[in-house]
Amino acid sequence: MIFVTEKAKEKVAELMQKANVGANDSYFLRVSVVGGGCSGLSYKLDFDNENKPNDQVFEDNGVKVVTDMKSFLYLYNTTLDFSDGLNGKGFHFNNPNASRTCGCGESFAV
Repeated sequence: MIFVTEKAKEKVAELMQKANVGANDSYFLRVSVVGGGCSGLSYKLDFDNENKPNDQVFEDNGVKVVTDMKSFLYLYNTTLDFSDGLNGKGFHFNNPNASRTCGCGESFAV
């Protein structure tokens, strides 16, 4: 499961409206893990409307989240949050599987 906080839900809805896909129920939030960043792995967020073979589909707090199986192995029980405070604005992943993260929080290692 991938969890979504209330603040992240609100920001996802706002961004979907700005991208003109908010009214289309076929769109969802795709979360993936890609190579890169100072710790070796980085998170990637996109809006998508095509399911791929072996996609894992979740819904939490009214947000449909889809990830590929490889990414899911890194994201299991991760919580997507959003911060707009003084310490940094943006989406943050609270990932219990990460053994270390970089200072900016954009990448991680397992």
